[in-house]
Amino acid sequence: MKLRKVTAASAAVLALAVGATACGGSSDSGSGGGKKIKIGIKYDQPGLGLKEPDGSFSGFDVDVATYVAKELGYKPNEIQWVETKSADRENALARGDVKFIAATYSITDERKQKVDFAGPYLLAHQDLLVKADSKIAKGTDLNGKNLCSVTGSTSAQNVQKTIAPKANLKENSTYSECIASLQSGAVDAVTTDDSILAGFAAQDKYKGQFKLAGLKLSNENYGIGVKKGDTATEGKINKALEKMVSDKSWQKAVDKNFGPADYKNEQAPKIGQIVK
Repeated sequence: MKLRKVTAASAAVLALAVGATACGGSSDSGSGGGKKIKIGIKYDQPGLGLKEPDGSFSGFDVDVATYVAKELGYKPNEIQWVETKSADRENALARGDVKFIAATYSITDERKQKVDFAGPYLLAHQDLLVKADSKIAKGTDLNGKNLCSVTGSTSAQNVQKTIAPKANLKENSTYSECIASLQSGAVDAVTTDDSILAGFAAQDKYKGQFKLAGLKLSNENYGIGVKKGDTATEGKINKALEKMVSDKSWQKAVDKNFGPADYKNEQAPKIGQIVK
């Protein structure tokens, strides 16, 4: 009997120790006890996912993710933001580095082979950002003009191949460099998702200088990525997104992050409805 009591007591001590250690680290459980949830975002996209100089985070994706986390039982100070670059998003979910990803993550058939998606929560379109006084009003106006996008961008290649084959493509390593080139007059237009372009244009230092052409060259259905097979989390996130739309928090987040760029956003998409 004594041996059993000692064993039980030891087990209890061990369980408490393990529990204390777990509370000090990351967890995907509900709030309380210092537990955290890791969420993947972009760090370099103004208006969507941006790490500010003071270490805080801002943007539409950040606001959406914060709302979702709240519905999952986490307070803002229990969120650990993790930078997830485009090329590493699927791997980050597979490794368990993050619980979910909200990072201008377009839902595609190819990606759905590797991860599951909640949403969509935003319908974006490939577009052009031009100077406020630009005469560019349609894709063919780019012929003979200088077009900028990031190196390897399919957006720029799409324009060059199918819309304006005589456009002069300039490639930079970041969209920030493209925007600077547009501001200086070195290029006539920048192309990528309209939401990303609107985020840049909405920055205080660019207010009034640029406009979106509004061409809707493609449909980009932004979803929240979760680990393949994690249907429980996917379902909870979908419910959170529906609530965010119904209580008007979604529209407030759109207005706050994209409003200064006069962004003509689409209505909030219905869960599971992919616009081709």
